[in-house]
Amino acid sequence: MTQMARWSFHGILAFVSLLVFLTHGVYASDGDADPIYKACVEQCEKTGCVGEKCFQHCKFSSDGKPVGGPWYLQEPLYLQWKQWDCRSDCQYHCMLVREEEREKLGGKPVKYHGKWPFHRAYGFQEPVSVALSALNLAIQFHGWVSFFILIYYKLQLTPSKKTYYEYTGLWHIYGILSMNSWFWSAVFHSRDVELTEKLDCSSAVALLGFSLILAILRAFSMRDEAARVMVSAPIIAFVTTHILYLNFYNLDYDLNMKVCVAMGVAQLLVWAVWAGATNHPSRLKLWVAVVGGGLAILLEIYDFPPYQGFVDAHALWHATTIPLTYLWWSFVKDDAEFRTSSLLKKAR
Repeated sequence: MTQMARWSFHGILAFVSLLVFLTHGVYASDGDADPIYKACVEQCEKTGCVGEKCFQHCKFSSDGKPVGGPWYLQEPLYLQWKQWDCRSDCQYHCMLVREEEREKLGGKPVKYHGKWPFHRAYGFQEPVSVALSALNLAIQFHGWVSFFILIYYKLQLTPSKKTYYEYTGLWHIYGILSMNSWFWSAVFHSRDVELTEKLDCSSAVALLGFSLILAILRAFSMRDEAARVMVSAPIIAFVTTHILYLNFYNLDYDLNMKVCVAMGVAQLLVWAVWAGATNHPSRLKLWVAVVGGGLAILLEIYDFPPYQGFVDAHALWHATTIPLTYLWWSFVKDDAEFRTSSLLKKAR
């Protein structure tokens, strides 16, 4: 291992230790335990009103059947799909009232049911995160399509019309998993219910698990199918077990956060060591992506309340991933050109 690789290894280990230390500083949820908030929700569910604001759909039962009112008073379909029922509306408006009271008394915002007090906009629960997730999806799509065009239409193919680049298939899978993850992220931030949370968590875990596999295979130049299977099998087994646990046993947010951070840091460690040891012509882009990704993870761990009810640490993390994603796909395309050029020189 070179001196640069040793420095990279010890530096990233120190960074990992810092992340582990900071995981103990995640804020707890105690807003929904507030007796004033609980009393407000109970009163709202009985009367259908919070202060002077009343909710028409509080006249309906949970199965959507009218209670003391005709069917045409029900919410339209374009609102029903978000499942804004009487209870969720009562919780939302009681939260806003309680936070206004807390602010007047000089108190700080607290979490309700595991989430910060966000302000809705046009029916979206976290509008800024939704917009940034959609933008990340667009950047991932652009990166994947540009990689596809480069590899099949700009770089030379083998006589059998296959690519010289050995990791083409892996990057295609990565692109599809990335787009899938950002799609469900946008849906989840649009409306947080159990189904959307499970889909968001499962998609993120699948992406991080595959990204770790890809990092190991590329960093160690594993081109043999048997070696790839030996590396991939245990990670796939772990990721599958974790996803099944979240979906069918216990949707444990704290456990999932630790698993995601661990896999994210592990792949950053692999890429950082390789960046320090390799003479790859685009290693500077890799370094920027690794360091930027590491700093972005801190936003996921050291979370803070949303500014003006819209922009929190998680939304800022979504914002940082946009330029990092563009840079990352730029590195991937450079890597494809570099490997194709090297293999063509050997063939000649």
